[in-house]
Amino acid sequence: MRNDAHDELYTTGQLDAPAKIRQWRVASASVRGTSHEKVGQLCQDAHHWEKLPTGVLVAAVADGAGSAALGKVGAIVAAQTAVETICAEGSRLHLVDDEQGWQRILTQALAAAKTAVEAEAAVCGKQARELATTLILAVATPELVAAVQVGDGLAVASDRDGQIFALTAAQKGEYINETTFLVSPQALETVQVNVWRGTTTNIAVFSDGLQMLAVNMGDGSPYKPFFSPLFQFMAGVEDESEAKEQLAAFLRSPRITERTDDDLTLLLATLVS
Repeated sequence: MRNDAHDELYTTGQLDAPAKIRQWRVASASVRGTSHEKVGQLCQDAHHWEKLPTGVLVAAVADGAGSAALGKVGAIVAAQTAVETICAEGSRLHLVDDEQGWQRILTQALAAAKTAVEAEAAVCGKQARELATTLILAVATPELVAAVQVGDGLAVASDRDGQIFALTAAQKGEYINETTFLVSPQALETVQVNVWRGTTTNIAVFSDGLQMLAVNMGDGSPYKPFFSPLFQFMAGVEDESEAKEQLAAFLRSPRITERTDDDLTLLLATLVS
């Protein structure tokens, strides 16, 4: 707390007032796909995010394998562990200014998530593959976004000029339509950390259930007509809890479910002035 002498200096302009920290407005939802509803299976997706007081957003989206007995558990454990691992860095995140530093932070978070999933499998008396899950991580400050991905889905961003671009690229398995999971052999040895520097205004992270709607299948680029209305929606959000309900309703709407029957997760974030 400033004393009276400092207060006078601030009001008279002899000292600059501390800069206001810009924060992120977030809305996110995971909903069960219609194919899982028909057979009574739970949604296998999960997501987790935290906003730090320093203006840093840490977000994760995970998609448990449909063939895995406890894919939902793996997704929850992976997403929560990864975010908590990064948040433990606290204010040190603002000191990271090179690709090597972000490579270390994000790969350590992936490794911690993998270890946690394997430990949970042991507790459950299962093989790790029964908790198989993908995982996408994004760390955003007002000046940059760092992202990494294991498996499918995508993280995208838009800048102040409205340009929308991919932050990550899906990892594929050995065969066509096979994805890489966090517990897959060598999964962490091939990941690519991407660091984008600039003024990011919006971020979207989503599971593979939305890829057919959100990605140009020819070149894998984000489909702008899908994201632009969503980013406009986020610009007008005042209540994050209400926005979450609206987002979940959108994911359950016929315009989405008529084109995909998979579980769906979408996390949206907008940088607030």
